[in-house]
Amino acid sequence: MIPVSLEKSDENGELRSYASWLGKHPSALGNFEEVMSIAEGKQIVVFLDYDGTLSPIVDDPDKAYMSDVMRAAVCEVANCFPTAIVSGRSKDKVYEFVKLENVYYAGSHGMDISTPSGSSKYEEQEHQIKAVDEKGNPVVHCHPAIEFLPTIQEIVKVLKENTRRIKGSMIEDNTFCVTVHYRCVKNEEEVGVLKKMVKTIMKAYPDFYISGGRKVMEIRPTVNWDKGRALTYLLDTLGFDNFSNVLPMYLGDDRTDEDAFKVSFVKTDVLFFRV
Repeated sequence: MIPVSLEKSDENGELRSYASWLGKHPSALGNFEEVMSIAEGKQIVVFLDYDGTLSPIVDDPDKAYMSDVMRAAVCEVANCFPTAIVSGRSKDKVYEFVKLENVYYAGSHGMDISTPSGSSKYEEQEHQIKAVDEKGNPVVHCHPAIEFLPTIQEIVKVLKENTRRIKGSMIEDNTFCVTVHYRCVKNEEEVGVLKKMVKTIMKAYPDFYISGGRKVMEIRPTVNWDKGRALTYLLDTLGFDNFSNVLPMYLGDDRTDEDAFKVSFVKTDVLFFRV
């Protein structure tokens, strides 16, 4: 990433703001040698967000396809380092976009994880379900919000019925969470109506909370779980619980991705790249 000249930065303040942000968050490419020195002698484990990181942000979330070049790059990385994709989307939906067998998938902001083995350190053992995948291989599903599933389905139904008249809005069922999209709602007044409507509806569900995103409202159950907990769970189940020898690298573009940095920072060095 190359710093931008500030000579004409007064047009709308964007360049000035960008330069200020860059000063606090230096470019990884511009500091590549420092990054390599931190990684020296450690096992790198790669964590990737999907939307906005591996795929572009698009108007229709069902068409957020990753390019063949990006897929090949992720496949190559996964052949060199253990790699997981941690997304707010449902796990099955992310897999349909990515279609790689050599990466691990964590959907619903980390509330839907499948790995070959579970974690002995995870306290809520009832949330770890042993199963067999379609190829006959043993797998453990980690679902820390599974008891909320019937209520989530109810919320999806109620939101779809009530937001139908807001043209351009979309309710996405992400299994253990719900996303309200308003990127295609052209009228700002209608966006305000939509947000107020969603907040009013959710008052009937006190065990859930709303967070913001890039032209979305995220609705999640109030459980002690996020992308950061998912990161530490994955490290443990993949056999990398000795944090002194492991360097997690996390690439993301949204506020929810910073949960991974905050939780794991107290245990080890974590390289967090915001794209």
